[in-house]
Amino acid sequence: SAAAGVPSELSSRSPSGMLPVVAGLLLAVAVGGRGAAAGDQESPPGSRFVCTSLPLDAAGAGCPLPPVPMQGGALPPEEELKATVLQLRETVLQQKETIGSQREAIRELTGKLSRCESADGKSAAGTWKKELGKGKDTMGDLPRDPAQVIDQLSRTMQTLKDRLESLEHQLRANVSSAALPNDLREMLQRRLGDLERQLLSKVAELEDEKSLLHNETSAHRQKTETALNALLERVSELEKGNSAFKSPDEFKVSLPLRTNYLYGKIKKTLPELYAFTVCLWLRSSASPGIGTPFSYAVPGQANEIVLIEWGNNPIELLINDKVAQLPLFISDGKWHHICITWTTRDGMWEAFQDGEKLGTGENLAPWHPIKPGGVLILGQEQDTVGGRFDATQAFVGEMSQFNIWDRVLKAEDIMNIANCSTNMPGNIIPWVDNNVDVFGGATKWPVETCEERLLDL
Repeated sequence: SAAAGVPSELSSRSPSGMLPVVAGLLLAVAVGGRGAAAGDQESPPGSRFVCTSLPLDAAGAGCPLPPVPMQGGALPPEEELKATVLQLRETVLQQKETIGSQREAIRELTGKLSRCESADGKSAAGTWKKELGKGKDTMGDLPRDPAQVIDQLSRTMQTLKDRLESLEHQLRANVSSAALPNDLREMLQRRLGDLERQLLSKVAELEDEKSLLHNETSAHRQKTETALNALLERVSELEKGNSAFKSPDEFKVSLPLRTNYLYGKIKKTLPELYAFTVCLWLRSSASPGIGTPFSYAVPGQANEIVLIEWGNNPIELLINDKVAQLPLFISDGKWHHICITWTTRDGMWEAFQDGEKLGTGENLAPWHPIKPGGVLILGQEQDTVGGRFDATQAFVGEMSQFNIWDRVLKAEDIMNIANCSTNMPGNIIPWVDNNVDVFGGATKWPVETCEERLLDL
């Protein structure tokens, strides 16, 4: 073919099955001494050109595709696809180059055919026809028009381009569905591992906070329940206070109205006394005068012992109907501690208010013993033993801790009692719940007198 003036790339670069038109076009030009080069000035006389057609399958045997070398053994599917795409691209480039070369060859062959027809005239044409009639029609399966050859080559190129696009689309689909590369997979696994560890750490912190909060809540709930239980117990004690006191002496007698039927009565009576001390807590705001805090009457003497403040008169102490005025001032509506001592010897007496001695005297029923077997009334003055009360002389207010001793208490003891630092129940008449009865609407209430006194300060 080189001698005929056809470039060598026409046969060596044309892949089998891709260029059917070019592969079937093999021209052999017989040169008879006129020169083989395409650039000859003029063909010598007597020379001729013979055009011979080759079958389509003959190009496949003469122009095989070079095998694609395999590198590194078997490749993954995506790598094989990539290699195929690259090979096809290289093939397309080669086909472009081949088409360019074929165009030059077609132009050259067309010029030579023209020269053949013009030089030989009818004889050459007749000879060509005769040879064609003998079965050597080499151009019957090829288009005579070079434009048709170019058009067929273009259609072949379009087919190759379609196949290339199909392969690229398939490659993208395979890559999207295939497994990720190892380095990318490892990076994602590391990131997922880090996120998992962070999540576990956060969950552990939340669990610790939840446990701590639960413990604090439990402790707070326990404290609250303890406080509520204590309050419930206190309420229960207060609810039971009207009938049962926590301590037998922690109660008070309330006489809210100035009448002749509200009073309290001491169950025990007095023995014969040659001296005594009477102490009590009282609170009254009655005016004029507080009335009669207590009175002791015996048969034949209703005023055996009486403490009274009547009208605008000062507080008086009566013993066997004898009178001594006491310098006490207790009608201010506050709690006050009152103590009175007396002895038959010279009839000496002392008056204490809130632990402080405010007055003393003598000749109050001297050498007169206190008679036994009488009645001791709280809040009323008796005109007969246990009766005939006068509303104008009634005590209005509250009293507590009414105690009687059969001796004169020391000033120090009286001060300690008034300061609530000593609890000294009377040895003759102690202040206990079961020793006091109330009548006419008078009531008994649980109270801690010292605590209420602090509230008054």
